[in-house]
Amino acid sequence: MDEPGWIYVTGTAGAGKTTFVREFAGWLKSAGYETTVVNLDPGNEQWTEPPDVDIREWVRLADIMDDYGLGPNGAQVAAADMIALKIFDIKAAIQDLRSDYVLVDTPGQVELFAFRESSRAIVDALGGDRALIAFLYDPALARSPSGFVSLLMLSATVEFRFRLPMVPLLAKADVLTPEQRDEIAAWCEMPDRLHERITDEGATPDLSLSTELLRAIETLGPVLDLVAVSAKDGTGLERCYRAVQRVFGGSEDAEPGQNPADL
Repeated sequence: MDEPGWIYVTGTAGAGKTTFVREFAGWLKSAGYETTVVNLDPGNEQWTEPPDVDIREWVRLADIMDDYGLGPNGAQVAAADMIALKIFDIKAAIQDLRSDYVLVDTPGQVELFAFRESSRAIVDALGGDRALIAFLYDPALARSPSGFVSLLMLSATVEFRFRLPMVPLLAKADVLTPEQRDEIAAWCEMPDRLHERITDEGATPDLSLSTELLRAIETLGPVLDLVAVSAKDGTGLERCYRAVQRVFGGSEDAEPGQNPADL
């Protein structure tokens, strides 16, 4: 069996990571792919149905808080290191399921995933030549120019930390108006328009910083190919699949259910 495609889903708290993982997994399964859902958040109690592999079987946030007298934030930090100690048990459980894709729901606070050395150790241990990060842009932030630039910088930092390809996704696209979605798409295609909108916000303390951050990101190449998705109505899930196919070396024109290795 070919190496599965590993998709680590991250983004700011409240961006809808768990809901996206659930719905995209359902889409992949309906398209004929064997898909494993992995929960790496020991404090996530939002699952309406159990994930296939759940870190809470080994590390649970409430237990850490009770055992060590820690608050939620301190327990999350301790949990990140404890997860690294269990990673080979987790990997064995995932391998037993033999899937085409593995969707990994990372901790709700992006800094716990991106900025702990244990997280890099976890990703390295899970391994695989086919891995990417799906970074969810929260629409509440992305609809303002300065918020959008902040997310650009955060996603670039996450990509730099893990040195993995990234698929950027505008989450919860259904909560935005068509005009807002069009404007965000225009910012991606024409960074000059984003720069103009930052300037239009006025002489706020963050104007100069936002401008310089945008210019720094622009030097790295095109801003990004942002895919608008909605777990609520299914918008963009097929486009997300095709973006994943491009990263993993298959044709973006592959029909759902077609093995990229057969192309």
